[in-house]
Amino acid sequence: MPLIPEEPQIHESAQGPRVTPATGRTAPTPRPVPRPRSAAAPRPGSPGPVAARPAPPAQRTNLSAGQPSAAPEKNRSQPQIQVIPAPAGGALDAADEAVDLLLDTGRAPGDVLVLTIGEQHPWAAHELSFGEAAYWALHDAGDDVFYADAAAADRASSRPVVVVALDGGTDDDAARALPLARAKAAALLIVCGDPKRINTALGVSV
Repeated sequence: MPLIPEEPQIHESAQGPRVTPATGRTAPTPRPVPRPRSAAAPRPGSPGPVAARPAPPAQRTNLSAGQPSAAPEKNRSQPQIQVIPAPAGGALDAADEAVDLLLDTGRAPGDVLVLTIGEQHPWAAHELSFGEAAYWALHDAGDDVFYADAAAADRASSRPVVVVALDGGTDDDAARALPLARAKAAALLIVCGDPKRINTALGVSV
C-alpha cells in the first residue's frame, strides 16, 4: 500500500511552546528578483519551474516526537515554536526553505505569514512598489503566502503558521516583534536566525 505523505518535520502539536535547535545551514545564495505569483506558482523570488526538490535535509527536527503529554488548558492555544539557526544574512533564505517545506507537505499558501526583522523580503519590496493599498489587498485576499516587515505585523491577520526571518535589526526590534509574531501564529511559529537572540526575545531557552 503506498505511503501517505505527512508533515514529518514542521507541524503542530498540542504540547505548547517548545524550542528545538537544528544544525547549522550553508551560506545563502543570491536571490533573484521576485515576481508576482498565484497559489499554484513558484514561491516569491523563484526563477520559475525547476526540477523536483530533493528530500528535506536532516537538520529539520521533528518537534513533536512522541505522544502528546497533558498540558494546562491555558497552554493548549499557544503555538508550537521551532528555531532554525541561520547565519547573519542567511535568515531570509532559511525562511524561504521553511515555506517551501510547508507547501510541499500540504500547507495551503494562505495559511502562511512571513515576517522579516531587518532586511525586507524581496517579494514585499516588489509588491509595495505598486502602492500600499494594492499590497495589503493581497493580504486581505488571504489566498497566498504573505510577506511583511515585522514592524507592520500588528496590521496583519493571524494565520495558522507564522515564519519569522531575524536577519538584522536591533535586539529591541526582536523583543517587540517576536512576541507579536507568536500571538499571530495559531498553530506554529518558525523563527530563523541567531538562536541566542531568538531565545532572549521570546523569553525561552533551549
